[in-house]
Amino acid sequence: MPLIVMCGYPCSGKTRRAEELKVCFERNTDRKVHIIGDGALGVEKNTVYADSQKEKNVRASLKAEVERKVNRDDVVIFDSLNYIKGYRYELFCLIKHVQTPHCLVYCLTSDEVSSTWNTSRDAAERYTQDIFDALVLRFEAPDSRNRWDSPLFTVLKDDTLPYEDISDALFKRKAPPPNQSTQSQPLSSANFLHELDKITQDVLLAVFNSQKTSVAGDLITVPGATEKIEVSSSINMAELRKLRRQFISYTKMHPTENTGHISNMFVQYLNKSLH
Repeated sequence: MPLIVMCGYPCSGKTRRAEELKVCFERNTDRKVHIIGDGALGVEKNTVYADSQKEKNVRASLKAEVERKVNRDDVVIFDSLNYIKGYRYELFCLIKHVQTPHCLVYCLTSDEVSSTWNTSRDAAERYTQDIFDALVLRFEAPDSRNRWDSPLFTVLKDDTLPYEDISDALFKRKAPPPNQSTQSQPLSSANFLHELDKITQDVLLAVFNSQKTSVAGDLITVPGATEKIEVSSSINMAELRKLRRQFISYTKMHPTENTGHISNMFVQYLNKSLH
């Protein structure tokens, strides 16, 4: 059933708002409510957020837990930083695959307020200042113009939680339709993985080579795709390879019946991840 993605700076009130939502849903509906977050995994946040690989592993574990809990009957509240737009897009792909509505609750605070709240916590629950500053610097604010950040509810520290609006967005709105990149279909081609590897590599090379002669705003044509990639800034091959690996991992779990769609799917993924 519906997924609520919490988002905001460290110590911006996400957990308090998640608990408020849980109480409201349990009081007004017969649905079970699950809160999934760093606390449930026993995460030592200063250790995790100081190490990019550990942080990546924790994000993967949290996403897997969300995927296990999302069903036709319950409400799932994902209480974590969720500060990376590419990660929020992955969650959007997940709910498209499950075919359930979702929304984003953005706890908006200034870094000064969040820093004050952080220092007022018990030492065991506190972010070090270096980690706090780094997370604020890396934070990618949600934008309601993006499908994966919409519907978006921005909540200031003194606001009353807009429960009715959130409830309507979840229960009176149709789930986003699945598309080729999120539908789970049987693997029908014996050489699917070979084609996936080859096609995505060809797209990467086309993007990388085109950057040598393109400028911001140009559209790059890639082999086998009708859609084009918009160049907003230069991106190095290491970052392109990282996005390729993420796309391949997801597509292996949800293969398309027609390998002819892979180029367009990968272009769509790159456009969403690079902007």
